[in-house]
Amino acid sequence: MSADLNQPLSASEPPSAPVSDESALTGTVLAVQANFYFVQLDQPQGDSDPPIEQLLCTRRTRLKKIGQQVMVGDQVRIEEPDWEGKRGAIAEVFSRQTELDRPPIANADQILLVFAIAEPTLDPVQLSRFLVKAESTGLGVCLCLNKKDLVSEAERAEWGDRLHDWGYDPVMISVRGNLGLLDLEARLIDRMSVVSGPSGVGKSSLINALIPAIDLRVGRVSGKLGRGRHTTRHVELFQLPGGGLLADTPGFNQPDLDCLPGELAQFFPECRQRLSEARCQFSDCLHRDEPNCAVRGDWERYDLYLMFLEEVIARQEAIDRTGDPESTTKVKIGGEGQIEVEPKLQTKKYRRPSRRTEKQLLRGIVQDVETLIDDGDAEV
Repeated sequence: MSADLNQPLSASEPPSAPVSDESALTGTVLAVQANFYFVQLDQPQGDSDPPIEQLLCTRRTRLKKIGQQVMVGDQVRIEEPDWEGKRGAIAEVFSRQTELDRPPIANADQILLVFAIAEPTLDPVQLSRFLVKAESTGLGVCLCLNKKDLVSEAERAEWGDRLHDWGYDPVMISVRGNLGLLDLEARLIDRMSVVSGPSGVGKSSLINALIPAIDLRVGRVSGKLGRGRHTTRHVELFQLPGGGLLADTPGFNQPDLDCLPGELAQFFPECRQRLSEARCQFSDCLHRDEPNCAVRGDWERYDLYLMFLEEVIARQEAIDRTGDPESTTKVKIGGEGQIEVEPKLQTKKYRRPSRRTEKQLLRGIVQDVETLIDDGDAEV
């Protein structure tokens, strides 16, 4: 789900099988920092005790020349390992099964969408935005609601029934109370899951609980704003003790909806269910006021669908006018859910220069004046 699932998934061929050479090293890229790649080896190597499990790698020049990017989650082949220095060079990137652009992750299986059921209060609009964005990736969606210990059993049951009507089977947990974690772990075994969700819902605390060997920095929820502060700054994969990988991503509060208007309905399970049972009269139906529409009706998130549809239509119209996805307009959601479209400021034109730049300009002016005085071309 910034961190931020802002680009749809692109599928390619399944990962290639590793080369047959028994001495070849293969592994998974766990993290990318600058031009270095931390690779978890598929099989521990070396004569040390314990054997070496990770190498710090660079990328072969030929990969750079052909424009081959190395992403977190990539399966790679390594050449010329230096076991003493725990270093190596990535010589090949195997074909990807799935690929996300933002955040850049390869070969993920599902989105683990984490929200809090309380503190901050669970907002159906924000939750739906994240769910639509997660659905747009084409990956499976595992919805996790944290802080279940802060609400009553009746409230948990109400939200469970509500989300079931939306098409989801959430797993409710409490990291602080150590509740429901086994149920969640069962959904993560042997899968690469991308952790997403707004800041302050307990994503880092959850990863710390699932993988005690690591210690992620945890931010507190802002009492004034009622939302969390950003804690995760880059994408990184962590190994689960029971098998599987978690990709931690930066938190964000409002993911962009950048799909086409005609695609939006497919990202609502309620719409998919209705379209599987009946067909609209028109093939290009947007499910608003068209006659004989199979989707339009009395279901809870229909008004949210219409609100999001206005947003993606406004975005598409701006793209059609400018030909640029990063258009000159931006869409805002008002406090009452109303859609507002306003022009973007030109970044360079309206950006205030830094104090350093201002001092350099002033110093240059003073030097020019002094030069004029020395040359007798200026009067004091």
